[in-house]
Amino acid sequence: MLVFFIAITLTIISLITLSNVLLFPRLKTCVIPYDTPFVSVMIPARNEATVIAKTIAHLMKQDYPNYEVILLDDNSTDNTGEIAEQVGQADKLTVIQGKPLPEGWIGKNWACHQMQQVAKGDIFIFTDADVIWEENGLNALIADMQRTQADLYTVWSTQQTITWAERLIVPAMAMVVVGYLPVIGAHYIPLAAFGAANGQCMAWRKSAYKHVGGHEAVRDNVLEDVTLARKVKACGLRLRMADGNRLIRCRMYNGWVDVRDGYAKNILAGYGSVPALIIAIIFHWLIFLVPWVFILFQETRLAGLLLVVMGLAIRATTAAFTHQRVVDALLMPVTVLLLTRIALQAIYWHYRYGGPKWKGRTIRKAAHHG
Repeated sequence: MLVFFIAITLTIISLITLSNVLLFPRLKTCVIPYDTPFVSVMIPARNEATVIAKTIAHLMKQDYPNYEVILLDDNSTDNTGEIAEQVGQADKLTVIQGKPLPEGWIGKNWACHQMQQVAKGDIFIFTDADVIWEENGLNALIADMQRTQADLYTVWSTQQTITWAERLIVPAMAMVVVGYLPVIGAHYIPLAAFGAANGQCMAWRKSAYKHVGGHEAVRDNVLEDVTLARKVKACGLRLRMADGNRLIRCRMYNGWVDVRDGYAKNILAGYGSVPALIIAIIFHWLIFLVPWVFILFQETRLAGLLLVVMGLAIRATTAAFTHQRVVDALLMPVTVLLLTRIALQAIYWHYRYGGPKWKGRTIRKAAHHG
């Protein structure tokens, strides 16, 4: 019975993966779009001195002719803002100092809320301080946003992974997106459950952003990107997503500690509750670890081998599609064990501190919105 359950589950995930590999849009290098609305690219930044120069330098070189870049220095204890000003061009870059974090707000959401108040664009793009835009990235995004008539257009950045922890954990996010979320549902099924987005790159029509309430509507939500995408679906607006295809790329974390804490910050919010997270841990042990145990027993060896191959194939296919190392798929059992460790970290933070810890702050969800 367990073998049958795992086989059916992996078959469903395999079919979703195959459909997404065939249908998931990719950003493509293009000429300047026929229409060039003014675009505000907004970057919340807190203690990003090690990466911000490269990020701003790339944004200053965009082919797109009609844009501004706004960086909010969120009370950094390093010289993030000063570095950005040194690298940026005065006619394109505005650096503003963030106001103190009010009660009931999460730092990133408060920073985005402040930036949109001064943004002049018809298109709002929120992007992270470690996201690198190749010179044709903005052209490609705006052109496809116009083609699809999207109200919210989100890009799944190509992830750069260097250390062993990054290579084993970061691509798991791509596997979840490509293997678990049918892009057809995200684009065409008008149910909030199919809403998803990547906070590393979210492009909004200004009117749509205001309509769903902007970041104020998710001010205490650590999973603001997914929540906003679901609000877009619930309001009957148009959500579209694309793979960054190396035009928009990001190195999220640097080493095991960063990876562990970065994913622990979001994983509990992603599943909604501690019991749901525990169920998810058990689920992934069942489909990616238990088949290896089946191989040890004569009566289940063949089935176990087949299920192991299916699981590794899913991981390898999603890696190839998102420009990750296919060979790392062989260590999928290790990935599951490390993700379990990350989940336990999130659960510990939840009960010990009332929420995840990130960049010197404890992120707690407000009891109410007032």
